[in-house]
Amino acid sequence: MASGGGSVEEVSNKQVILKDYVSGFPKESDMYLNASGTIKLKVPEGSNAILVKNLYLSCDPYMRPRMKQPIPGNETYIEPFKPGSPIVGNGVAKVLDSGHPDFKKGDLIWGMTGWEEYSLITATQTLYKIHHTDVPLSYYTGLLGMPGMTAYAGFYEICSPKKGERVFISAASGAVGQLVGQFAKLLGCYVIGSAGSKEKVDLLKNKFGFNEAFNYKEEPDLHAALKRGLRFFSCRYFPEGIDIYFENVGGKMLDAVLLNMRAHGRIAVCGMISQYNLEHPEGVHNLMTVVWKRVRIEGFMVSEYHHLFPKFLEFVLPYIKEGKITYVEDVAEGLESAPAALIGLFTGRNVGKQVVVVARE
Repeated sequence: MASGGGSVEEVSNKQVILKDYVSGFPKESDMYLNASGTIKLKVPEGSNAILVKNLYLSCDPYMRPRMKQPIPGNETYIEPFKPGSPIVGNGVAKVLDSGHPDFKKGDLIWGMTGWEEYSLITATQTLYKIHHTDVPLSYYTGLLGMPGMTAYAGFYEICSPKKGERVFISAASGAVGQLVGQFAKLLGCYVIGSAGSKEKVDLLKNKFGFNEAFNYKEEPDLHAALKRGLRFFSCRYFPEGIDIYFENVGGKMLDAVLLNMRAHGRIAVCGMISQYNLEHPEGVHNLMTVVWKRVRIEGFMVSEYHHLFPKFLEFVLPYIKEGKITYVEDVAEGLESAPAALIGLFTGRNVGKQVVVVARE
């Protein structure tokens, strides 16, 4: 539906709306598709906002905590979603109109946008212009966007890796994990990953070049699984243990890893997806190993490393073009598929980076 004439064009604007705050495991029915909305295809007079047509939307685990009702005094690093309003997340979009001097009609951008066909974005400080269009635009939801920067900052800035070190990555086939593993291999590290299916384990070993991988769902004893994986490495030259752990899971996985860390090991805490849907998060029992093994555990927010984005692009683009870094996406077609795609992250349904295609320009 569109109206024109002498007035500003107004078009229909489908949106994915959060019904209410979510406790426990999220369901598709916690969201709904509003097909009756409209939007004017012009930025309001005097505003420095931009109006965009959304092309690709990113589904990310951090979005689950944003569905929870905020608890005073226990706020997180990012605002919760507002019930009755569209879901918000990273995406790729095309500028249709702009009141901002840094953006013009026709620009391609990535950053925070709404889960809708069109968005009026006022927080333009969260946006980045896309200058390299010789790679798939969807990569800016993953490899060349927030997950890529997360992998880069977490591995190189937090973990301070060295050639020959042993690296373990949980949720290793996801948007971030698959990149950390490839970065580590390019540096000359020995890499082990965990994932939740045989298909994903095969992907880690045969597509991303991990030295070893295992299906954590088939391992009753994660501690033993890690020990078994590390025996593939030549212990004649290096003692057993993990130098670097890139943490995406938490809970029992973190407990098992702590028992397997080497002295002066480093743990970059990116996320803990096993805990997001629990009303009472699991405790960690092996923290004393942090003391006697002198392990450094550090959480980080990718937003604190956005100043490194140009350096990151300079680093990663040649590897992409040379075929030395590969990226796997799980693509859902249409805005109406977005709720199922997001929920699928928490059951492990997706294989690779979960992307929702809203439009292909």
